[in-house]
Amino acid sequence: AAIERMRRVNPGADPLRLVPDVHPGRVPRHIAVIMDGNGRWAAERGFPRIFGHRNGAGAVRDVVMQCGNLGVEALTLYSFSLENWKRPDDEVKALMYMAVAYCHGEREALRREGIRFRVIGRREGLPSEVVEAIESVEAHTANVVGPTLCLALNYGARQELADAARRLARDVAAGRVDPESVDEAAIASRLYAPD
Repeated sequence: AAIERMRRVNPGADPLRLVPDVHPGRVPRHIAVIMDGNGRWAAERGFPRIFGHRNGAGAVRDVVMQCGNLGVEALTLYSFSLENWKRPDDEVKALMYMAVAYCHGEREALRREGIRFRVIGRREGLPSEVVEAIESVEAHTANVVGPTLCLALNYGARQELADAARRLARDVAAGRVDPESVDEAAIASRLYAPD
């Protein structure tokens, strides 16, 4: 049953070939990776921090493909948190440029490989060219039926919950939601990626 489920999302999934000692039902459906330490890794080797970020981003394609081959349905990469705005300006600009370059460079490949692209996080505050690039890839892959690559960009978990609570409070104040009907689903439907 697990392999059938995996192959509905990704027909090329073959976990038994890749990890024969692991029952397919034990392969996680969603994996999240906090992309942390790339700058430190580079600095420890005498390279600029951005060199580490580029190398980390370069590994993304292989990780996405291997997750698909294993039957993982969703991969979330926590790539830029709200706290990362405290980094030096040149590093932040380089990271934003990398986000745009990744979107432009991977747009067609994601669709061709049947990978849906999503971004969670606050769009407000991101440079307009970053927002345009991510929205272009999201739209281009919106109807793809396959694994999901989710990029957490300008993201903070507490901020996501606060934003969801604020949207819910507005709906209650406007009379669109009865306060007595507020439950987990009401909050979940207002998260950055409610589906």
